[in-house]
Amino acid sequence: MTIQIIGGGSVGLLMASFLAEKGFAVNIISTRAKQRERINTYGLIRENIGGEKQKFTVTAADSISKDADLVIVTVKYNGLAQLYPLLAELPVSIPLLFLQNGLAHYEEAMRLPQQHIAFGSAQFGAQRVNDTTVIHRGIGVLKVAAGRGEIEGFPEVLSLDSEMMPVFLEKDAETMLLEKALLNCFINPLTAILNIKNGELLTNPYAYSLLKALYAEIMAAFPHMRKGFPFDGVKNLCDKTAANTSSMLADRLAGRKTEVDTIVGAIIKKAAANDRQLPTLHTLYNLIKAAEQLESGDRM
Repeated sequence: MTIQIIGGGSVGLLMASFLAEKGFAVNIISTRAKQRERINTYGLIRENIGGEKQKFTVTAADSISKDADLVIVTVKYNGLAQLYPLLAELPVSIPLLFLQNGLAHYEEAMRLPQQHIAFGSAQFGAQRVNDTTVIHRGIGVLKVAAGRGEIEGFPEVLSLDSEMMPVFLEKDAETMLLEKALLNCFINPLTAILNIKNGELLTNPYAYSLLKALYAEIMAAFPHMRKGFPFDGVKNLCDKTAANTSSMLADRLAGRKTEVDTIVGAIIKKAAANDRQLPTLHTLYNLIKAAEQLESGDRM
């Protein structure tokens, strides 16, 4: 069976390593010729949590094959718009799995014609070192839910379930993505603005005060989610990923556009639709958007 993974970032490389470890033929679709050349020449290296390194044989290409058994899309939300037309041309029988943060991609992806479309919520830690090396930074659940079709249409993903890569099946894809977006809202915007690791949200008293205020504000806007999001759970996530650089901070440090619109912006819009305001989160959103504009040199 051939699995194509679109995107050679941290999530794509880590997923490729675990799937290759299971014996699947994995092909990474990368837009960068240098990365494709290096993967095809040297293979893929995963540094495990204990520090040991494993090498896997995978291939890389510049375009999606129409005879793949499964396509996993790991590019960030900002890169999806140009992919949708290409995905729409694939045979409708090829299952698609989307692994993005935020909410905006759910309705967009569901417009595609494929018979089986699933969404994933990755809570593991991954860090790309270079074009061929990825570090497994922390064991975390990979939640998967079908948006269309049956989850049984993704046996390759289900086979990943292990102590190092727990896979949980969820019933409602949109609710699952909302839960992950809320988790991201607690950590990503604060770390991106303050330029700190996740764990410093607990150890820095001023950052911790902001975290508590943000939690209270978001839970007031989404009271039905409070049971599944006790503050201790948010603290545990910060502690479990203490050494991690959040994806939003990593984008800022690399000079890339962040996913603030599909994560923070989407939550603000969802709250507003229910006549709920999120002033603290909205302030963080505006700060990140202002910083992006300044860093891009676009001062209008």
